[in-house]
Amino acid sequence: MVSMTPGTIVTVALVERHYGSGTGECAATATCVPQAIELPRRPTYILEHVTNATHLLEATSHLQTPFALIDSEAMWRNAQDLVRRANGVPIRVATKSIRVLSIIKTVLTLDGFQGAMSYSLAEANWLVDNGVDDVLVAYPSVDAEAYRELFKDEKRLNSITVMVDSIEALEVIDSLCGSGHAPIRICIDVDSSFKVGPAHLGVRRSPIHSPRQAKNLAAAIGERPGFKLVGLMFYDAQIAGVPDTSPAVRVMKNRSSAELMRRRRRVIRAVSQHADLTLINGGGTGSLETTGKDKNLTELAAGSGLFTPTLFDEYDAFEPNPSSFFALSVVRKPAPNIVTCFAGGYIASGPAGQNRVPTPVWPEGLEYLGTEGAGEVQSPLKGKAAESLAIGDRVLFRHAKAGEMCERFNQVALVSPEGSVTIVPTYRGEGKNFG
Repeated sequence: MVSMTPGTIVTVALVERHYGSGTGECAATATCVPQAIELPRRPTYILEHVTNATHLLEATSHLQTPFALIDSEAMWRNAQDLVRRANGVPIRVATKSIRVLSIIKTVLTLDGFQGAMSYSLAEANWLVDNGVDDVLVAYPSVDAEAYRELFKDEKRLNSITVMVDSIEALEVIDSLCGSGHAPIRICIDVDSSFKVGPAHLGVRRSPIHSPRQAKNLAAAIGERPGFKLVGLMFYDAQIAGVPDTSPAVRVMKNRSSAELMRRRRRVIRAVSQHADLTLINGGGTGSLETTGKDKNLTELAAGSGLFTPTLFDEYDAFEPNPSSFFALSVVRKPAPNIVTCFAGGYIASGPAGQNRVPTPVWPEGLEYLGTEGAGEVQSPLKGKAAESLAIGDRVLFRHAKAGEMCERFNQVALVSPEGSVTIVPTYRGEGKNFG
């Protein structure tokens, strides 16, 4: 527990704004944050991040809008940069941030990447069936059908590690699978949030926070037939998932990182009394440098950094290099400085706000109408650039999150530096929806 200071009070407000009360809630916000504090807004998009928009649109001019596209060269540069930032620690690919099987499998052939982190047990089964031989399921599952499929194939059982955070989770698995089931590889999700007085900075996930809690759960797993504890996961959302928007946020991140490194070391020591740990996972795209300094970790996790959506535009540790976009066509021009694009209401998950809305990035100088925003069927845009746009012209957008964009499209167009286009299916295009 850390005492509250004026600096951390402001930080609580900033993190609360980023996460919202549903995931990274701060119980103290209402009483400890002065009403006069004005929280920063996400700055307008920096145009230099897209250096070849014209090339991308010309290469895909034959495709019918709306469509998603990937700048292949930018994506592979991003992969190299993730490996550089991880400083020798293997990276497990977070599949929810990609949701394109061919890209996932290609990334896993690159030096520095090792294994996949899925968001669903059903997805993990499917990935193993399609050649991915090391999958950590990052979230608990109560999917009875997925467990039945897991037990049908020995390769799945040997390749998939399931996440738990309580004895109740073990009991649910036993109730779904029946007594005497084959051993399941298990990983404990350890709460990596930062406690500041009464405030909880980070996401609300696991109830396992202290070394004692982790040790008790590990002991219970060890005594229960049908389960083999092999790993621990520490996701530092308040570090990896919060942009560096102010000095207060940077202070919070530094303090949180130091606290977590000390606590993680004690958790690992406590759990190791009851299990032979071969997998200790931590971090995310936004915290590779910081989290990777902990020599107790066997791996890091990242996925969003391959696509670099707009929520990753404000990190000090790396320059954003966007590789994923979607294109919409202008279908109306209700005024000289206003154009209307077909579709576009692809709002990202999380607390509703401006930073969850797609950003028009090409041509420069377009913004939404405040009275309409990004629409289900049409998205009006205004600005100087609208004056030169005609019906049929195309506008390039960036999504706020990475993999969620791919849930909106059946396929993505991979654009090479030479201008060739390869069409590959998304999860959705393969008929897969894992939640």
